[in-house]
Amino acid sequence: MKKLRKSFLFVVLLTLTMVLAACSGGKEKTSGGVAGEEKSGSGNKNLSLLTGGTGGTYYPLGGQIGKIISDNTAANITPQTSGASAENMETLRAGDAEIAFSQTDIAAYAIEGKEMFKDKAIDNIQAISTLYPETVQLVTTAKSGIKSIEDLKGKKVSVGAPGSGVYINAMQILEIHGLSDKDIKAQNLSFDESADGIQAGNIDAAFITAGTPTGAVEALSAQNDIVIVPITDEKIKELIAKYPYYAEETVPNGTYSIKEDIKTVAVKAMLVVKKDVEEDLVYEMTKALYENTDKITHAKGTFITAETAREGLGNMQLHPGAAKYFDELDEKAGTK
Repeated sequence: MKKLRKSFLFVVLLTLTMVLAACSGGKEKTSGGVAGEEKSGSGNKNLSLLTGGTGGTYYPLGGQIGKIISDNTAANITPQTSGASAENMETLRAGDAEIAFSQTDIAAYAIEGKEMFKDKAIDNIQAISTLYPETVQLVTTAKSGIKSIEDLKGKKVSVGAPGSGVYINAMQILEIHGLSDKDIKAQNLSFDESADGIQAGNIDAAFITAGTPTGAVEALSAQNDIVIVPITDEKIKELIAKYPYYAEETVPNGTYSIKEDIKTVAVKAMLVVKKDVEEDLVYEMTKALYENTDKITHAKGTFITAETAREGLGNMQLHPGAAKYFDELDEKAGTK
């Protein structure tokens, strides 16, 4: 009987010890977390990457960048389609995603509270890096007869969604040529819708700001003789003088089967991140991207280099994690 009572007491004590140990371990996990643990706020390893429409450059490139980061860091990146730059900035403001593609001009407007963000600046975003030139392409077909910006007068022209990066680019280019949206029959279409509209004959031309070659335009060129309308040297200089975030750009012959180089302008594509994403994680993501650019098969991958990653940022502030990575590169190169 005594042996039975001792055995019972031993089992009770052992059970209590296990319960207390489990409770103690649970408190430590709750208060301090563990490596790789998913938690809300800046420590969350599941991150959304906002891209753009499926017919543009952001979406396919975002898929490749997301995979590189997911394969080489603790972050699990989920690329998402979106309305691109301006919508992406608003989504970051709302806290519904963590990383986003944007045009540099649109991100600058968001931070400064200008244009579509007038009097409602976004203060919770910082830069990771710039990526590649985003070419402003005025796309039409040979049968439209449109050969210059001035020829757009009275035509049905897609200028992107109101307040989008494409829309702002279109309005500024029209302005430099003495035109406005009142001089054209403006259509607010996505890249895919623009290509379909030109194909169907519902619109005459479309402004498309994206890395070349752009998927939607490539699809259109498979069945049509594509024309990229040039901007003259004089007008390029005027545009850059008034809006200095533009740069001269060339769409090379052979793109979309065009037979000569076409002069136009470009802004830069960039990656933007919420300020509260933890520094170490952004450092690892930046490092992973720039040490694995050889894995990017998209045509724009050749432009994505650590050497050019800070070009075109202007007054935009780097996230501390990205800054740490680039500072290390500077130290290794002896430039800091």
